[in-house]
Parts: sequence; C-alpha cells; structure tokens
Amino acid sequence: MMRRVLVVCLVVALLTMGAEAAQRLATVKGRQIIGADGRPILLRGISLGNWLLPEGYMFHFEKAVSPRLIEDAFTELVGPDQMRQFWRTWRQRYVTRADVQLLKRLGFNSLRVPFSYKVLTPEEYPEVWLDEGFTCLDKVIAWAREADMLVILDMHAAPGGQTGDNIDDSWGHPWLYESEENQARTVAIWQRLARRYRDNPTVLGYELLNEPIAHFTDKNRFNPMLEPLYRRITSAIRVEDPDHLIFLGGAQWNTNFAVFGAPFDAKAVYTFHRYWASNDEAGIADFLRFREKYEVPLWMGESGENTDAWIGGFRATLEKADVGWAFWPYKKMDATSCVASFERPPHWAEIVRYADTMRGGTFEEKRKARPGVAVAREALYALLRNIELDRCRVNKGFVEALGLKVP
Repeated sequence: MMRRVLVVCLVVALLTMGAEAAQRLATVKGRQIIGADGRPILLRGISLGNWLLPEGYMFHFEKAVSPRLIEDAFTELVGPDQMRQFWRTWRQRYVTRADVQLLKRLGFNSLRVPFSYKVLTPEEYPEVWLDEGFTCLDKVIAWAREADMLVILDMHAAPGGQTGDNIDDSWGHPWLYESEENQARTVAIWQRLARRYRDNPTVLGYELLNEPIAHFTDKNRFNPMLEPLYRRITSAIRVEDPDHLIFLGGAQWNTNFAVFGAPFDAKAVYTFHRYWASNDEAGIADFLRFREKYEVPLWMGESGENTDAWIGGFRATLEKADVGWAFWPYKKMDATSCVASFERPPHWAEIVRYADTMRGGTFEEKRKARPGVAVAREALYALLRNIELDRCRVNKGFVEALGLKVP
C-alpha cells in the first residue's frame, strides 16, 4: 500500500513539474503567439545568417555559393589545418554576446538561428555528435536569455537537402524526400535538440525545415511529401518536448501553403518568406486567408535584401496585419541591406577570383588564378578580425526601416 502511495505521489509530482515548465513557455491561442506572461507577442527579429551556415553571396562569391564549395576554396588556399581553425574562429567571433546585446539595444525581441545539421553531426558519420555545434547553440540561447530575447532554431540545411539548391548545402537535389536514412537522421537531430531544450523558456520553438522544395524541382512529386515529413518530425519532437512551438514553412521557398491541410499540432505556427515581390497586403493575401481559415498564427520568417524603403513598407504591412517578422540578415560583408556590415579584407578580390574560377576552371586556370598561400592567409585572418563587432558599422537606414532606432 505504501509503495502504491509513493508511486502516485511521484506521478503527481512529475505532472506538476511538467505543468509548471509548460507555464514558463510561450504557447499559441488562435491567431496569436502568447508569451509566458500571458500576453500576445509580436515577434520583431533578425536572422543570424552566415554564422552556422555560410552563404557564398555574403562573401561576394558568384560561383562558390554553398558551404561545401566555400570550404573547398578555403581549403585549397590555406590547407585543411588552417581551414578547420578558420571555421572554429569564425563561429566564435561572428556572433558573440556583444552582438546579441547590440540587437537588444536596437529593439529586436527575437533571434532566428539558421544552422546546418553538419555543425551538430558530420555528414559521413551519423553516429557522431559534435559538442562544438551544440555549444554554439547553447551560448546564443544563454546570451538571448540574458537580453530577454526569444530564439527560434532553424534547420537551414537538413540531411540530404530539403531544397536542392546552394542554401541547403545539398548535392543539387532534395534527396531528403527520397532517402529514409536522411529522414531518420533529420528526426534524430530534432529529437536530440528537443531533449536538450525542452524546458528552456528562451527557445520559442523549432523551425523544422528552411525553404523546402525549390520551384525548379519536380513540385508535383515532392510537394505531397512535405507535410507527412513535418508530421513525422513533430511526432518525434513531441515525445521529448510537448510544449515548444513548431514552425512550419510552405513549399517553394516558404511561399506555397497549398501543401498544408488542417493543422495537425496544437502549437503550430506557419511561416512564410517574401522576397522581391509586392510589399503591400496583396503580397501576403494568400497567407492571411490561410490564417483566417484555420485560426493559426503566422510568422514572416525571412525577407530583406532590398532597399530600405521596400523593407520599411513591408514591415509596416506585416505589423498592420498583426504578423510578426524576422528579417534577413544580421551581419554581412560590405553591404547596407543588413543590420551590421564589415569591410572586405585586403586581397579579397584575389580570393573571390580564385573561388569563382576554381568551380569550372582547369588545373592550369586555377594555378594562374591562385594567390600565394601567404596572401590567402592574410586575407582570411583579416576577415576574422573584420567580423568582430567593434570593427562593424551599423546600417542606420536598415534599422530604421524596421521601425527601430540606433542608440
């Protein structure tokens, strides 16, 4: 009898602890995201792009556009040992506590953290987990908590590739949908993240896949596969974490919500992206109709790369429609369409010429284009200095277009 009473007490205690943890986390109610304090949240965020998944255009490359191509170029220029050290230092310096504090002072309340699955587990070794990648996520979440900001974890590159283009670092095809091994690995990564952050109130939720299924792939074949995969990943997450929000992006670069049926999770948020299109309400009308039909929250998870005037107009459109946002990106080389910008390092034109020539050139052409090792190292070391916040400038026009103020 006493043993039975103890078991009942233990179960009650565990249920109570679970309920208390859930009360510290954000949730959804109808069309709104509700904070732990019970009040609606309008997300005003920025994406930490190029940090845990480098993109070639942010280095001013035209052909070496994916992470694997960038890594190949840098490895050829300075050698594998130097390349590994370069990326370790890059991850330590590109986003720091000071960067997060700046974003808080500017008025952002949330961070979207794009990551490649390969920072958590090597492509060729699914049984291996990389502490360094998890530590990067732990740190940015801790910095956000200190700054009273929320974090959305965004799988920007999934095993096999969810998009089939450079942004997911794939082999030019969305192999994720054709590979049981890649899908199982994606599920395992999300389940591990859910186990790690299930009680963390700074983590708002999990964006399962970024911009799945490019428009130039076989849409008729792949689109019907997307929501079933979302359901599978969500089910696995819910085993470990019943409470955090799940962010679901539409097909064709997060623009096509026709792939969705009725919501299958009570804490789902539907996220769309919008680039180079109308910045008025007509441009998001399809998404607003989806929200009205299913009474679910919307989130504009990515936009930008445009003029300050366009960005300001789109931000105003979103806020008028009560849609939270995360613009793209935080930091970029020699640009104004971002929060912070850093200078091109010395000899960068030579690095760009080599990185782009090596894609289609012969060995002879590469030898002619290749800068010396000393020059390449000088350029890359200078880049690592330039990305530090005290060497960056804040783009006042971009920040003010987002309705925020530069201190």
